[in-house]
Order: sequence, then structure tokens, then C-alpha cells
Amino acid sequence: MKKFFTLCAAAALAVSASAQTVTESKTFDNWYIGVNGGLATGIHPSQLGCGGTWLKDITPNAGIRVGRYFTPVFGLAAESNVYFSDLHHTGRTMNNLFGNYTNTLVNSINTSLIATINFSNWFGGYKGEPRLFEVSGVYGLGWGHVFGGEDHDRYYANSWDSADKVDFLTSKAGLDFAFNLGKDKAWQVYVEPAVVWNLEGAKKGVRYDANYADFQLNAGVVYKFKNSNGTHNFTIAQVRDQAEIDGLNAKINDLRNDLNGKDSELAAKNRQIADLQKALDECNSKPKYEKPATATNLQPTVIFRQGKSVVDPAQYANIELIAQYMKNHPEATVEIKGYASPEGSKELNQRLSEKRADAVKNILVKKYKIAASRLTTKGMGATDKLFEQVEFNRVATFNDNAK
Repeated sequence: MKKFFTLCAAAALAVSASAQTVTESKTFDNWYIGVNGGLATGIHPSQLGCGGTWLKDITPNAGIRVGRYFTPVFGLAAESNVYFSDLHHTGRTMNNLFGNYTNTLVNSINTSLIATINFSNWFGGYKGEPRLFEVSGVYGLGWGHVFGGEDHDRYYANSWDSADKVDFLTSKAGLDFAFNLGKDKAWQVYVEPAVVWNLEGAKKGVRYDANYADFQLNAGVVYKFKNSNGTHNFTIAQVRDQAEIDGLNAKINDLRNDLNGKDSELAAKNRQIADLQKALDECNSKPKYEKPATATNLQPTVIFRQGKSVVDPAQYANIELIAQYMKNHPEATVEIKGYASPEGSKELNQRLSEKRADAVKNILVKKYKIAASRLTTKGMGATDKLFEQVEFNRVATFNDNAK
């Protein structure tokens, strides 16, 4: 039994080695069913003359196997094989494994619980789907039964009592040389050389003894059922190390801080808009003034803050009216004139007036899609004659040259 516990320890290591490489499977994932068949022959003549002899007592067998893979390396299966008449005897047939002659077509059955270890995935790693060719080890314990067994002429009745048992413990160890076939690797064909022991065949008790073992060569076909992941096999898990997780958390925190900063900027812009709206309301509430006839032939105008050439958001509505006018009058060509109030130097005010006219033109072209060829600009410099209110002379006006 020492070998059995050693194999269990190796299987546990295989489970731990592969558990982190694939996604978690559900209860009914990674099940399979298969059939197999082949020939068995005694490995060595029994010391008592009752075991099968190599290649002389050849017994056909057939069986079924149902199992599940828990990881790409480790699995468990239940297998049952029936053993038929010895090919060299008729009527009363020899059972190699169990050391009895029988009078039945099916002379014995062996049912086992076997562990499977995929050596290809264990040592080569699982790549996301089965390889075309793989090697696996199988080992297990089982129960054997002989149908209609009797001592061969009762010749060995006094020297080999335990061989007459019709129910006894068995063991199996072997290798599967498997080919995974099909687009989805759902089918597997394998050849399995194995040794099957009758652990209670020896008079000395339960033990592994070549005199009470068969060499068995079987071939089988397996179908793997479809899993919840949509495939017939395991899928690779996206494993991340702690350093990568820490890096992702740091990026998330940076994005949160950036978002908080954007919120602060947005709040400041909203306050600015509110201030501009308040200033506009105050301007609108002031007494009306007469506009000189020479100022413009299109309304409205765009007012700027002192020393600024950037159009305030509150003035966009006025520019939109001009854009709508030009869309309704495709023949119109508009000249935009920029002005500045008298504060500051003449050179500064001239540049400021030009920038104001250009700023309005850019908005009409970029935001409202007015053709640039229909717009001209001109900086008029400083004036206090255009409107009565001094601050209203910080303005851009519109003239339709087609009128």
C-alpha cells in the first residue's frame, strides 16, 4: 500500500500545481464517458501452477469508464471490465487473473476506482486546450468477482485455498497514450498497457505479487461532455500577481483624484457663468440708449470683458443669431468689426480689437459651420463713440456687405 499513498501524495501535488491556472469548474463540468477493450495474459507462471502463463492464456475483455477531470492534471474514474473465455480453451475456460477454470462465457468482472494523472500537463503545463498527444498514468483499487469458478481438477485444493475466492480485492496500474481529436478536442482515443493484480491471490495475504497479475493491453474511446464555459475542456484563468493589482489600484486612485479636480474646475466655471449672467442682467436692466446708425446693420453685437478677447459663454446666443441669419440668407457676406474701449495704449487696443473680431469669426466657422469665405474681419481699435456706455464699446459688430 505504500506505493498507493505515494501516488496519492503526487496527485495532491499535481492538484495544487494546476489549481491556479484554470477557471473554476462547476459540478457537472469536465465529465466524460468511454468504452474500451483488449486482451489480458498472465505475467508469470504461479509458484503453485494456477496462474496464467505469458501469451498462452489470453483473455479478451471489454469495459466502460466514466470519470471527471478535477484539474488539467488530476482526475478520478470508475471503470468496470468483463473478462471472456480464454482463447486457448473451450468449454471449461481458464481465468488468468483469478487463477480459476470456469464454465461460463463471461468468467469474471473487475470494477475499480482509478486516479488519473496527466503527465503531459503536469510537466509541460496546460496551454488552454489538450495537446494532440498526451501521456497519463492510471492507478486504482477495485473489486473482482469470478462467475462459476472451480478448482482446476481440485489439484491444488490443499496448497492454494485463497485462489478459490469468488470476491476479492484488485489493483490496477498503467499508462494511457492518448490522442485528442476533433475541432473542439471532445474525443479521445487511447492505448493503455496496464498490470492488474489479484491482491488476495497469494497465500501470504493481501500483497502485490507478479505470480497473481495479468498484463493487459486495451484500446479505448472517450467522449468529453460540454462544459459551462462553452468548451469540452478547461479554460485558462487570468491570474494577476499582487504587484499588478497594486498598480491597477493606484491608477484607479489617480483617476478618482483627477475626477475630483475636474469637478472643482466645473464648479468654478459654473460660478463664472453665474457672474457673467448677473453682469448681463445688470446691463440689460440699465436705461436704453440710442445706437448710432453707422455702428452696424445687423443685430445683435458681442460684448467682451475689459482687456479680454475670449468670448464669454453668455455671448454665444448672439453669435448663434448671426449664424442663423447667414444660413437663412446664403447670399449674405458679413464683415466682423472688433472694437476696444479707450483704456490702455493705442497699439494694445488695436491688437485687442483685431483679436476680438477673429475670435468671433472662429466661432462662426468652427462651431456653426459658416464658410470662412463669407466672413471678413477688421480691427477698428479704440473708441468711445460707438455706444453711450463705455463698456459697450468693447464689442464686435456685424455688417452684411450684400445689403
